[in-house]
Amino acid sequence: MGTPNGMSAAVVAANDLNRVYGEGDTAVAALRGVDVDIAPGRLTAVMGPSGSGKSTLMHILAGLDKPTSGSVYIAGTEITSLGDTALTKLRREHIGFVFQFFNLLPMLSARENILLPLTIAGEKPKGDWFDDLVARVGIKDRLSHRPAELSGGQQQRVAIARALVSRPTVVFADEPTGNLDSTSSGEILELMRTSVEAYGQTTVMVTHDAQAASMADRIFFLADGRIVREMPRSSAHDILSAIENLDPR
Repeated sequence: MGTPNGMSAAVVAANDLNRVYGEGDTAVAALRGVDVDIAPGRLTAVMGPSGSGKSTLMHILAGLDKPTSGSVYIAGTEITSLGDTALTKLRREHIGFVFQFFNLLPMLSARENILLPLTIAGEKPKGDWFDDLVARVGIKDRLSHRPAELSGGQQQRVAIARALVSRPTVVFADEPTGNLDSTSSGEILELMRTSVEAYGQTTVMVTHDAQAASMADRIFFLADGRIVREMPRSSAHDILSAIENLDPR
């Protein structure tokens, strides 16, 4: 799928990714020869049963883990051979994260949490970008509140704004609705969809939720460390049917 020569068509591309944990008889293969390319300006979902390798794949694509073999390219740069300092710099410039448990700093206000990526980089938001962003994610009237003073849905809105504030090449979202009630989940999914359509924000979402995956433009299914199926935007019903009929071979 993704190749170094095809970078113009993919903002993230992986070639023949393998990830083995442990050695000898206790070795576990989490990924087995995965090829994947992430199209720009689209929401891509990665699905699969527990233990299928979906979180491992996201961590490797985001430069949080290294494959045992294979390569990953982000914005044309091969990241698997980068040293820690260069990799940290690349993540800061190109990658935003949204986590299941929000990962907000409790002593900072919502405003300070959102601006943290820019603060670390010694930068400030340009023009009306910050005001537009916080209005769009619906957190404008909560900027002075600390995380403990916010609901789960509001905390995730802050986390999404934090992921978007530096205008990264790609946002990785790991089970972004996994810790929310159904009403908040729906609102967060609509917000992620809006960030793709309004900002052209390339987003990769790992999820076990068919309703969440139905918001995606493209869905990859993993089973036993391999991508075994791919679908275009589909209904939750069709996605559930696909999951039930996954063949890991």
